[in-house]
Amino acid sequence: MSYDYVIAGGGSAGATLAARLSEDPSVEVCLIEAGGEGRDFLIRTPMGTVAMLPGRPKINNWAFTTEPQEGLNGRRGYQPRGRTLGGSSAINAMLYVRGHRSDYDGWADLGCDGWSWDEVLPYFRRAEGNQRGADDLHGNDGPLQVRDQPHPRSISRAFIEACAQSQLRTTTDFNGPEQEGAGYYQVTQFWDGAHRGERCSAAAAYLHPHMGVRPNLTVITGAHATGIEFDGKRAVGLRYRRGRQDMLASARREVVLSGGAFGSPQLLLLSGIGPADELKRHGIAVRHELTGVGRNLQDHLDFIASWKSKETDLVGVGLRGTTNILKQIGIWRREGGGMIATPSAEAGAFFKSRPDLDRPDLQLHFVIGVVDDHARKLHLGYGYSCHVCVLRPFSRGEVGLGDANPLSPPRIDPRYLSDDRDAALMVKGARRMREILAAPAMAPYRHKELYMQGDVSDGELLGHIRARADTIYHPVGTCGMGTGDDAVVDPELRVRGLEGLRVVDASVMPTLIGGNTNAPTIMIAEKAADMIKAAAM
Repeated sequence: MSYDYVIAGGGSAGATLAARLSEDPSVEVCLIEAGGEGRDFLIRTPMGTVAMLPGRPKINNWAFTTEPQEGLNGRRGYQPRGRTLGGSSAINAMLYVRGHRSDYDGWADLGCDGWSWDEVLPYFRRAEGNQRGADDLHGNDGPLQVRDQPHPRSISRAFIEACAQSQLRTTTDFNGPEQEGAGYYQVTQFWDGAHRGERCSAAAAYLHPHMGVRPNLTVITGAHATGIEFDGKRAVGLRYRRGRQDMLASARREVVLSGGAFGSPQLLLLSGIGPADELKRHGIAVRHELTGVGRNLQDHLDFIASWKSKETDLVGVGLRGTTNILKQIGIWRREGGGMIATPSAEAGAFFKSRPDLDRPDLQLHFVIGVVDDHARKLHLGYGYSCHVCVLRPFSRGEVGLGDANPLSPPRIDPRYLSDDRDAALMVKGARRMREILAAPAMAPYRHKELYMQGDVSDGELLGHIRARADTIYHPVGTCGMGTGDDAVVDPELRVRGLEGLRVVDASVMPTLIGGNTNAPTIMIAEKAADMIKAAAM
């Protein structure tokens, strides 16, 4: 079949892009996704994340693993990524965070014209349907519904009070004029209409309303992209495998890769685009040497402190906790609220490691349950956790091929803590996190800390970090945008040196933003849609 645009990957970026491009009824758009349609109960249920995230079994989740990490005592890290329409927005904690305005001005300073804060803000606002209404920073009529949490736990309020007792101010909007402070996260969750209380993934927001309605929009699920078809230097289609059949979707105008920080560089490499040494190692002919493909991987390494608690208004493991969850499902179905509607990470904070900094460099997520090894290690009873991450890590990793089989997982090597500055900053952040958790406001909830008890030295704290830290799911940068020799795409997101081929997803971020990456990824797709439309005029 032939289309104007063929998009590989139906995640946050791909779903957004397909919907925006197909607004023009004269344009035929094909979206190809390896997973399902993203409508099942676990995805619609906010707390369904707890079942999907561990990857045991793999439910809507690629459940990748990393290469052994020297900075983490040789452990292999875990990298859950969404495998469904909506991508990781279908399995994440739904937190709506944009990062700091200076992150985008920094992109512009690197030569990414058109990507400064003032230039990307209109796309954030266009995407956003915020329950609070519109203002200079927010939109209220976009497809992506953003809301205040309906019923956060009392312990989350106590956490915010503990931050205040630790000299960290309270904020009502992490996406407001100032990011610094502690407060509740807003979430991508339906607050209006028939889906009230359900997760508002990118697919639910942008794609599902138009599937089967727009005749110019073709969505093919259960289809694994295997390579890009070329005519000389021009991309003219996408090869994919569905079941046991190999197929081709031809593109009259452009092929767009939206496979994320792991999938997009892998597909480029499989198609002979990337560093020559990496391609030759796997017997792949070099079609176009582009040294930056797969390089510049950046991610937020996450360290968790967990406590057991006698408080029962938390996510619990065991007969009592399971019984409560079953009761809560009924409340959620009737009212769209209750514990099932929680993002689990209800509260958080952005703060500075030093007072002289001009922006926060550390982030906290406060979770109403014990989280250990991505919820793959369970602890009976009730508890809570707090996560800390370094917002702009210095360490750089890479994504490559494990082999030349397009169905094999990519080779992922984040090289966590390979730069000593990240380790030092993580220790500072972990120490401040433990001070907050020891504040008086948390006293009614504290029972026993897991893994660490009492005072620990910096060396001991670093030992705990190396033993247990892992991703908090924000990989970017592997098809980085820019103008230098290492850039994979230009500021129009076109793959350098080729025609009819773009990358539109988090992999194009030249540097990791200071916050969660889902909202910025949707913004990138919104902006890319305008670029692609303009190029066709």
